[in-house]
Amino acid sequence: MMSDRRSNFRARSLHLLQENIRKSGPAAAAGYTLIGAILLLGAIGYLIDQWRGSSPWFLLGGLLLGIVVGFYELAKTVWK
Repeated sequence: MMSDRRSNFRARSLHLLQENIRKSGPAAAAGYTLIGAILLLGAIGYLIDQWRGSSPWFLLGGLLLGIVVGFYELAKTVWK
């Protein structure tokens, strides 16, 4: 009887954990997209600045564009 209750509790707990992870997937992906867009476009701007010798304008432009793209993806996820 006690063993049956424990296995039922574990199965239910595992099911709820899997459901929470499934529901949080889009939010986690949007967060990773936000950070990734800022880092990637900022790095591209930095490299262009190094190549052209026009520091810091392309870096700032890349960071700004990364923020815009990242928040756009975040907004698409939130308002879905």
